[in-house]
Amino acid sequence: MGVSIDDIRKLKELTGIGLTDAKAALVGADGDFDKALEVLRKKGVTKAEKKGDREAREGLVDGYIHGGRIGVVVEVNCETDFVARTDGFKSFVHEIALQIASMSPQYINESEIPAEEMARVRAEAEERAKNEGKPAAMLEKIVDGQVKKHFAEKVLMSQEYIKNDKQTVEDFVKENISKTGENLIIRQFKRIELGVNE
Repeated sequence: MGVSIDDIRKLKELTGIGLTDAKAALVGADGDFDKALEVLRKKGVTKAEKKGDREAREGLVDGYIHGGRIGVVVEVNCETDFVARTDGFKSFVHEIALQIASMSPQYINESEIPAEEMARVRAEAEERAKNEGKPAAMLEKIVDGQVKKHFAEKVLMSQEYIKNDKQTVEDFVKENISKTGENLIIRQFKRIELGVNE
């Protein structure tokens, strides 16, 4: 099946790979753009995860204020001062600040959720599933799904990325790890909303 040059270019821009690799990915996916992108993302994830072990001590602190009512300060780290000074990295950090302002996460990763909070939500989900008469064999899967759903919007990395609903924030971070060639870590953030004490 033939693939269009526009799709090849678009895939190249989105993933940062060469034209030849973009064409090969589209041919391998029978011209299906979304399927080719998914395959490349999975490959990119593997590369990004290898970079995840490298130390990141440089970076930026960025702030964003929305209408004088919501303020965000975020620290994002990379490996080198060179990358920290690039427009691409600055833009990436600002996008993370916008995400936090818009979606109000409480945690960066699931690992930050306190054990007692996780246990409380799980117990409530179990109680609800039992009361609804769900089959015992399916109970654990149902509870796992409900707990994951409960925390999906509270955990920054699990949230849907505000500028692309086909990506999570974690996917967006990994995409930028592939672009910069460096490990990128969202280290900490603080979100302040007028009249709301979190």
